[in-house]
Amino acid sequence: MPVSWPRALSIAVLGAALALAPALWLYDFTVDDALIPARYAAHLARGLGYRWNAHGPITDAVTPLGFPYLLVPFAARGPLAALAAAKLLGLLAWTAAAALLAVTIDRASTRRARWSALVLLPASAPLAAWSVAGLETGLAASLVSFAVCLVALGRPGIGAFPLGLAAALRPELLPFALLVAITPPPAESMRLGRAEVLRVAVAAAPFFLVVATRLAVFGRPTPLAVLAKPSDPWLGAMYVFACFLLAGPLALVAPRALYRATPFVRGLVLAVAVHFVAVAVAGGDWMPLSRLVVPVLPAVILAAAHVASVADARVTAARVALALAGELFVLIKIGPVAARVGPDRAALVRELGPALEGARVVASLDAGWVGAATEANIVDLAGLTDPAIAALPGGHTTKRIAPAMLDARGVDTLVLLLAPGNRVAQPWTASFFDRGVEARIASFPGMAESFVVTAESRVPGLPYVVLRRRDDATKGVTGEPP
Repeated sequence: MPVSWPRALSIAVLGAALALAPALWLYDFTVDDALIPARYAAHLARGLGYRWNAHGPITDAVTPLGFPYLLVPFAARGPLAALAAAKLLGLLAWTAAAALLAVTIDRASTRRARWSALVLLPASAPLAAWSVAGLETGLAASLVSFAVCLVALGRPGIGAFPLGLAAALRPELLPFALLVAITPPPAESMRLGRAEVLRVAVAAAPFFLVVATRLAVFGRPTPLAVLAKPSDPWLGAMYVFACFLLAGPLALVAPRALYRATPFVRGLVLAVAVHFVAVAVAGGDWMPLSRLVVPVLPAVILAAAHVASVADARVTAARVALALAGELFVLIKIGPVAARVGPDRAALVRELGPALEGARVVASLDAGWVGAATEANIVDLAGLTDPAIAALPGGHTTKRIAPAMLDARGVDTLVLLLAPGNRVAQPWTASFFDRGVEARIASFPGMAESFVVTAESRVPGLPYVVLRRRDDATKGVTGEPP
């Protein structure tokens, strides 16, 4: 199909706008974990090295190894500034990727039905939200989008490079990347020759470079999160089933059309299916909005456009309508809640930050926002930044912390989350807590005598409580009588 640059430009602008509008609506979405690489970046910017705590050991707490280095130029003013930069970088990358995705869909065929797939783009709350969440997910989705578009446009060799970078950012993407690397462009047939082997090598190299670096620096090939969050394939299977129903892949359920489709389309659909299996094996994810499948959703949209080009128009309309219904359900039900996450976290930092002044060692399960509120050492009770805690039995919210650990780490401050709708009881150890590790800590002998409540959050839905050791609290949180 000959290239018409004015047409290509107008369609690119359309694709960018369709991605930009929902991303701006959900721009305030983030997660607590996004502030972990932000804190690493802030320490790097201050010349303190790749450290979670300013004077602590080097630890492997960031799954996309090296991601904090991208944020260093923007992190001199602290973790919140680094997070702001990460959100903007993700937005720009995804907007550019969506522009190319729209152009590639235009070139998929001459049938109007191909455009039906594009409606999945602005309706996808996962794509929009994670592009601006401040984690690597938006960059990984953008890289995958560039890669599959390059393959579709007849440039599979160039497409192998962004595939490799995406798999380096998100390890579970490796099987997807390898399958797309051997997938031929639409006009070619499937083969396994020297060119395909080279593409596989290029797509795999960044992943194995990261593995080798981790082995050399940290002594283990996998990120610390793998140890902190043990895999549960059953939960993973339920996770991917929900993602399949709600994130758009229903648009690819077209056996007859896939039989008539090109090897490119079948390869892309197979790669998406294999990625879902990889996510299930990994145990899914606790974060909202289908985070682990978001990187392959651009491939879903592109494949859906190609499937629509060979399928019956009425069947295509039914498939896309089902996929769109799932997306709209998420957009309407979860979107407004997701859009409040960032302001709520910022409110926590403003409200409880003063209560953390003077703290030396703070223990909390939500280390991200706490790490943005204080430069004190943070004991991460989930183990995401702490190898010793990560190795303990239990999930990341139920680690079997021993009573002596608080004393051994010199913890003088606790930040715990109460169960929804609850306030602090008297004594505070009788309170109902939200997660297992917090209830476990409250059950330790002598805790009511050792720690006293110094602050409570009034942010709706986030009933955190700050507790200080009694000796410190009697001196006042900020130097004044409590």
